Amino acid sequence: MTILFVIILTVITIIYWISRTRAFGQKPSGERLQRLKQSPHYKNGTFQNPQPTVLGIKGNAWTVMRRFFKRDPRKKPAHALPVVHPTQWTRPNDVLAVTWFGHSSYLLQIEGLNILVDPVFSERTSPFTWLGNKNFEGTGDFGVKDLPKLDVVIITHDHYDHLDYHTILQLVPRAPRFITPLGVGAHLESWGIPSSDIQELDWWQHIDIQPGMQLTATPARHFSGRAFNRNNTLWTSYVMKTSRCNLFIGGDSGYGAHFKEIGEKMGPFDLAILESGQYNEFWPDIHMMPEETVHAAADLQAKALLPVHWGKYVLSMHPWEEPPERVSAEIKQYNIELLTPMIGETIVLDQPNKTGAWWSRLK
Repeated sequence: MTILFVIILTVITIIYWISRTRAFGQKPSGERLQRLKQSPHYKNGTFQNPQPTVLGIKGNAWTVMRRFFKRDPRKKPAHALPVVHPTQWTRPNDVLAVTWFGHSSYLLQIEGLNILVDPVFSERTSPFTWLGNKNFEGTGDFGVKDLPKLDVVIITHDHYDHLDYHTILQLVPRAPRFITPLGVGAHLESWGIPSSDIQELDWWQHIDIQPGMQLTATPARHFSGRAFNRNNTLWTSYVMKTSRCNLFIGGDSGYGAHFKEIGEKMGPFDLAILESGQYNEFWPDIHMMPEETVHAAADLQAKALLPVHWGKYVLSMHPWEEPPERVSAEIKQYNIELLTPMIGETIVLDQPNKTGAWWSRLK
């Protein structure tokens, strides 16, 4: 009986200690909670997907665990990834420039603004600095200190590989404006971002970032959660429309009818930035297979596709270079330009971009 009591007390202590970890953030409460309860997508205490979605594992959990933790040298590159180090950040106001930092972090330079999306510059995507797979060799060269002056930070959802506590702490002194889905602002406030610097959006709500630049939150098929709470904050994609271009910011999403709906309502798009990576047949509803990424770009009526969510962390079981290879094969059937920059490489829309299969040189 004494041993059982000690075990129970130990478990409770561990759970309490973990729950107090600042990196977990804060769940919505007070006025914020009342606001999100007014959302038509919030039902029975959680946010819901636009179509029926299996959030858990499809299949045997033990099989998944064995495959995930099985040593496989193909999951990581054998050599350091090639990285481009920008020498200057000044751009003409009449261009859209995108600089990818690996996984789903990238800088948009558009109409004189520097807009950072889902910044994660930590070694691991975890609430703890010692837990989780390390980033690929060479991909940790960039940090907040290397960025230009920022105007806006956009967050798509609160998972650790898109919202990083340690990166946000470094952004606090730079005091940019944050735009997030409903509820995510609670995390940011708990980390020191003033509420006046945070704007939260529901699907199909829009704001003007500046005159002539509109940002609309659009549906995604995914989920949220950082600690023991799931789906108490919203996940989203975005449409950024200016007088010169129309851009789709995808975040994380499984394939679904929402892409066609967004394309019909708000397309066509000059560029779609879509996830392609960390997929598996065990969770097909919440992450797209590479072929589905191309289909989503077609549904959106996109002229060009930039696949992200790969090239930095191991969060699934596929070979590290498989996502761009499968996208490259599938997109040949479509009249869509494929952009595959190296980490740190800047692409400029409507200008010749000589991106290619740089990953093939590392085999």
